[in-house]
Amino acid sequence: MISVLILTYNEEQDLPAALASVSWCDDIHVFDSFSTDATVNLARTAGATITQRAFDNYAAQRNAALDTLPFRHDWIFILDADERVPPELGAELQSVTESTPQEVAAYKVRRRDFLFDTWLRHAQMSPWYVRLIRRGRARYWREVNEVLQPDGEVRSLLHPLDHYPFSKGIDHWKAKHNRYSTLEAKWTVEQSRTQNYSIRKALFNPDFHERRLHQKGLFYRLPGRPLIKFAYLYILRRGFLDGRAGYTYARLQAAYERSIVMKTRKIAAQKSS
Repeated sequence: MISVLILTYNEEQDLPAALASVSWCDDIHVFDSFSTDATVNLARTAGATITQRAFDNYAAQRNAALDTLPFRHDWIFILDADERVPPELGAELQSVTESTPQEVAAYKVRRRDFLFDTWLRHAQMSPWYVRLIRRGRARYWREVNEVLQPDGEVRSLLHPLDHYPFSKGIDHWKAKHNRYSTLEAKWTVEQSRTQNYSIRKALFNPDFHERRLHQKGLFYRLPGRPLIKFAYLYILRRGFLDGRAGYTYARLQAAYERSIVMKTRKIAAQKSS
């Protein structure tokens, strides 16, 4: 059997559908950052166990949930409120945990991002995420765009997880990524002082998350990053095949990159003055 963990803050719009998509689970935990809307009442009505903790940063919040909640089962599936578990994935989750050997610490799942009801099949940035973990065998790191690092072998699930990052509208996505860009800029400045990035590791490291770390670190040193990101998503990854949604998404990601660049320069100048 599997426990489900959902972190929330003012998710009254998206949470009911997320909970409904895992209604087969008998141990759903909602870890809430003191929502001011109906999130907690909706979770309680659905039969979820509710725990609240003041938010400090994304990795710490998720690690606190993994460390302190009384999960009933050895496997934990981590779900966001704007995500949905299709029936095929739900059946697979329950099936794989019954026969997985102990050396396997986690499973990664392919996530399908949607915009305008269109799956961003080509333009999507990172389709694979570790979401199913053995209890006590994984930790989060990085304060923003946090990474889940398992202690052991990671296998892949066959069926996808559906994600609706624009469910609250494009303006909400922009506001959220405005906060993210500030955290990314701070992280970039700090990492530039302590981390040596390697092209070899960026291309060939067998660990996906380590490879992404070096790719992102090297990318942050390039000039013209917003344009590069747009060209990468829209042309190189063939985001144009996703139609209007692919073009809009590539432009939004380029704007997000521009915000990180400007904030990084400002923070670096402040620290050097």
